[in-house]
Amino acid sequence: MHSRIALSLFGFLAAFAFLLVNVTDPYAGATASPYYQAAGAPLTAEQQILVATAEYKAADIQRDDYTVTEKPKPKPVVVPPPSSSSSSDSGSSYTAPVAVASPGSAQAIAADKVAARGWGSEQFDCLVALWNRESGWNVYAENPSSGAYGIPQALPGNKMASAGGDWATNAATQIEWGLGYIAGSYGSPCGAWQSSEDRGWY
Repeated sequence: MHSRIALSLFGFLAAFAFLLVNVTDPYAGATASPYYQAAGAPLTAEQQILVATAEYKAADIQRDDYTVTEKPKPKPVVVPPPSSSSSSDSGSSYTAPVAVASPGSAQAIAADKVAARGWGSEQFDCLVALWNRESGWNVYAENPSSGAYGIPQALPGNKMASAGGDWATNAATQIEWGLGYIAGSYGSPCGAWQSSEDRGWY
């Protein structure tokens, strides 16, 4: 019994002594290490020093030149003036390249011009039927056999120059000339339509 108590007391004292030593000097065990070095001690190893052999200049850095090329804009397609012919047959056959003005927009221009001349809606209806047959309201419509050109199928096409220098490409110019021709030759669009019905042309 006494030996057991003595053994327990010895263990307690040994643990207490171990704790006391470490609390008093926590680095006591470290000083025995060959790698230990106290704070503030001079370095024994030679320090590494990087020495630049040339002076650095920001201007020495260059980049390659480059050129920005803007994508070229597409060139407008120039429609050559129609060939002139002395034939009086406008017929109903024509070649129709893509027109600048759609048939709907050309008809809207014509509606305003018909109303400005004092003609009613029935005259506009006759005009629509007439130029549907002649050209499909296509500014570039050209009859391959006669050379009749444009929405009103003027023969030759350059007759329309009296209404404007852009007669070959402008729907408004062609319509203005065509209505003047109809008024002078047939009195009204319905008169021109009746001629087309009777003879196949106006």
